[in-house]
Amino acid sequence: MNRWKIIELAEVCSVFTDGDWVEKKDQDTSGIRLIQTGNIGIGDFKNRIEKARYISYETFKKLNCKQVFEGDCLISRLPDPVGRACIIPDTGEDMITAVDCTIVRFKENIIHPKFFTFYSQSYKYIRQVNSVCTGTTRKRISRKNLAKLRIPLPPLSEQKQIVEILDKAFEGIDRAIANTEKNLANAREVFENYLNNIFSQQSEDWVEKKLRDLIEISHGYAFKGSDFKESNDSTKPIVLTPGNYTERGKLYFTPKNTKRLMNNPPNGYLFNIGDLTIVMTDLSSKMKILGKPAFIEHPNILHNQRIGRVIFKNNLVNSKYLFYFLQTRIISDYIKATATGTMVRHTAPKRILANNIYLPKNPNKQSEIVEKLDRVSAQTERLEAIYQRKLESLQELKQSLLHKAFTGELTNSTVEEIAA
Repeated sequence: MNRWKIIELAEVCSVFTDGDWVEKKDQDTSGIRLIQTGNIGIGDFKNRIEKARYISYETFKKLNCKQVFEGDCLISRLPDPVGRACIIPDTGEDMITAVDCTIVRFKENIIHPKFFTFYSQSYKYIRQVNSVCTGTTRKRISRKNLAKLRIPLPPLSEQKQIVEILDKAFEGIDRAIANTEKNLANAREVFENYLNNIFSQQSEDWVEKKLRDLIEISHGYAFKGSDFKESNDSTKPIVLTPGNYTERGKLYFTPKNTKRLMNNPPNGYLFNIGDLTIVMTDLSSKMKILGKPAFIEHPNILHNQRIGRVIFKNNLVNSKYLFYFLQTRIISDYIKATATGTMVRHTAPKRILANNIYLPKNPNKQSEIVEKLDRVSAQTERLEAIYQRKLESLQELKQSLLHKAFTGELTNSTVEEIAA
């Protein structure tokens, strides 16, 4: 370790520059491939050829674009996470990159490119990046701050040894991660298939109803962003936001996503425990939580305009039965297909209430179905928790290896000890 140097990132680069500003009007269906932030994984390149964008050779010349080559490193200056990096492989295409990506061409007689991409996955690097990020809702790092990041640098021969050891170790860990993620997805799919099968039943003792005949959905209060902030003060009411919802119909609260109202709350906008809610606005274009329902389980939670509150008109439908129905593929697909907006996606009570629901006429039958779904859901959640803990352990194993690698403690025998 005493032979290691600490050096700023830009100092080990022969090229250190941002990509090009390419507007949508400049794009084409073929020509030179535009590599974007979405192609930059955490240490790996995500090809995503089905989403590939291009510019023509004529536009390339007109905009005076900078070409990206196989072996270049690209660093994303946007989340998630900020500062992630990958080495560009041979895609078989000419390439440029977007302005939010920094093109890095390393001085290979000083630094091994993969040594840096491994370092960019370490907590030490991530903490450095986060300490100089700007922005509130959308974090980013400037090229100037990126250039000043400090890199631990052993002799090149030692870098190559570290890369060789990490390559071998990460290959096995990544394989275990992929298998665990597959098991996790399978567990979720089993529950989703069971759920969809339940609600596709149609028999003589079932009836079809319009949702608008059973419920209403009310919007909440239009709180100003300046009215609430992250806080641990439990005396202040929580302003419920889409960021508190999971894809599995749960609410969760962490120090980062718990927003509390700093002034006096408006009358009539506190939820009751047991209220059924639904997400009306999704800040992500992927719409993973748009239309997702959840019950209020704690007091002192305020009804925000981005959340719908379900009001039952009668007792024809069990609230938990409706909760499960709102998670079915048919209703979820409909909400996404009819959503408005571009980056921020919206649904509306009128659109949701236009849907039909099949339900047993007998309330006791609805309760029986809910009990079955509760049991299967609980079993699925237990499996998911096991797989999630395994994923966390594998990521911790990676970080343990990275820590040792960049403190000069990594050897083949160390890898074997940690794996054991």
